[in-house]
Amino acid sequence: MCGIAVIVSGIRIILSSLDPNFVSPIPLLEQQTLFSVEDIKEVLRRRGPDSLGCKKVLLRSGVSSLPGGEQDVVAFVEDEAPSEGKDSHMDGGAAKEFIRELQFIGATLQLRGINPIVQPLVDISGNILVYNGEIFGGIQMSSDNNDTEVLMQHLGLCCPHVSSPHNKAHTSGDRQSTVPELLSRIKGPWALIYWQSSSRILWFGRDAFGRRSLLVHWPTKEDPRFLLSSVSPHASVNESSEFANGDGIAKIDFWEELPCGVYSLSIDALGTDDYLIGEVLKHDWTDPKLKELITWERTSVQPKSEDLCSSHQKVYSRKEDSPLTPSILMESKLASTDCLLASLPHRVMIALQESLMRRTALNTIYQATSVDYTNKCNTPVAVLFSGGLDSMILAALLDKCMDAKYEIDLLNVSFDGPFAPDRISARAGLKELQKIAPSRRWKLVEIDADLLKLTSETKHVMSLINPARTYMDLNIGIALWLAAGGDGCLQDEGNDGTCGGVKYNSAARILLVGAGADEQCAGYGRHRTKYRNGSWLGLNDEMKLDMQRIWKRNLGRDDRCIADNGKEARFPFLDEDVIRILLDIPLWEIADLNQPIGIGDKKILREVAHLLGLSEAASLPKRAIQFGSRIARESNRKNFGSNRAANQASAGSVTIHRNNS
Repeated sequence: MCGIAVIVSGIRIILSSLDPNFVSPIPLLEQQTLFSVEDIKEVLRRRGPDSLGCKKVLLRSGVSSLPGGEQDVVAFVEDEAPSEGKDSHMDGGAAKEFIRELQFIGATLQLRGINPIVQPLVDISGNILVYNGEIFGGIQMSSDNNDTEVLMQHLGLCCPHVSSPHNKAHTSGDRQSTVPELLSRIKGPWALIYWQSSSRILWFGRDAFGRRSLLVHWPTKEDPRFLLSSVSPHASVNESSEFANGDGIAKIDFWEELPCGVYSLSIDALGTDDYLIGEVLKHDWTDPKLKELITWERTSVQPKSEDLCSSHQKVYSRKEDSPLTPSILMESKLASTDCLLASLPHRVMIALQESLMRRTALNTIYQATSVDYTNKCNTPVAVLFSGGLDSMILAALLDKCMDAKYEIDLLNVSFDGPFAPDRISARAGLKELQKIAPSRRWKLVEIDADLLKLTSETKHVMSLINPARTYMDLNIGIALWLAAGGDGCLQDEGNDGTCGGVKYNSAARILLVGAGADEQCAGYGRHRTKYRNGSWLGLNDEMKLDMQRIWKRNLGRDDRCIADNGKEARFPFLDEDVIRILLDIPLWEIADLNQPIGIGDKKILREVAHLLGLSEAASLPKRAIQFGSRIARESNRKNFGSNRAANQASAGSVTIHRNNS
């Protein structure tokens, strides 16, 4: 996980193509800002502890040497000047110069590459890249490559051209790719900021599902800079801004989640004014397969009566299936005519296993990083673990993907000690995993917390979840942040049930998270409600809505809370191939909400669990982390006095202030 940011000063931003009502303030010679470059560096450094760098592009307007002598823009790249604790535009002095610059900041958590990486990267043409992501496909990568270096090489070959944001893309082997075409090919999560020097274009964006955070601040009178950052600096969180219950937003925040997509900011001179102008455009994805995934159209939604009858027969015969060993899994993958491969649960399981293999391959990495996984860390990968269906599937498949010499950490957080539902299911899940994979050393890391004692931590997480602001977001954020920290204890055999085992802090930098499973497989209670009210079509529409807004409701928040610990979240259920497989399966095979809870919801994943030998986990009901860990109950008691009072307050318009939390 890396932290990236850019600060654009002295440029008037034009957003007419995105928001016709937006009026950009005119940059001023002396402009007041809400936070400094150092504030951004502080929060990015927590995401990328291995290195931190900064580059500036200074912009000057002048007369072009081309016929006509029109105004032009000249760019100069320089390293950051030594910090004096304040921004250059705030410095005193007799002579003041209008600052027009782009300042790039990159903090790196290096998980790939044999050479040390310090972002931002600058090539011989003056192009600059800060990148937070992984390349799991679409661009050729070897085991000793670094994603950022490889992407920089490919970006340098892109043509310096901005096409119309709604043009029809066409590809051919005899021309250069455009930046949107290249980024559309990448499989895997990413967010990036890229300065294309020859065209004076700033490219930025995040992947089509928003699996990596990128926040944007459009210029305002309070802060006329254009800003992009992985996370909000603490100083930009207005102490008087308010949290709201439910979906109500009390005040507009400084930051907003950048919608998924590829954007360009083209910088040009404007007459004889001191400031420059920058026009922002959003560009279409160009890869047809990716566009199909984004639209999230399922071929088979409404079953016939015979379809349901056949589906029920398959479920009832599941008990006769035997768990799959690793050899059977690989044989079923290779034998395309085998009946196992034709089985829908097997297809999903194989797709998930391949997704995990891509996300847990231990690439060769630079030896001087703070953790060398291949030689020093015996637990390179951990699972955010509730003992529920999704995390049990991830743990069982991870066992099949990793060499037996590695241990696997299972990170479990509780706000009610041994009595929280997630702690109970985690301990039961550990026993089931030990049964199906006895040669693996599983380490259940029990992380206990008392919400009343987390005053400073709560304020810190409040900044991380920004611009999210509901109690639910805060509760989930705190639970994720503590779990990702991995600071707990290992339970001894025969202990009395309290967290009194050996103290332990997980060194794993890669964390597997089950996000996307409920959205794609009808795991939420609202899915059952929509099915009752609107049948299969209503269910499909709700699941589609969930997938198309997961970037805003879940993934940005989760990324920021997990990455703050210097860890990287990876989401196997949101792999492009897994999404494609699940969309190809008829909806009634994904879920059958005529069946009881714990049977019909996420039916396809319950069948996968049976095939993995996880018969107990296969029947567990869905429990969100805020309820399973009991933080929601403790939060209600703290802020409202009781769960009942909290429920009554949520029906109205009660809000709380950030500085009261």
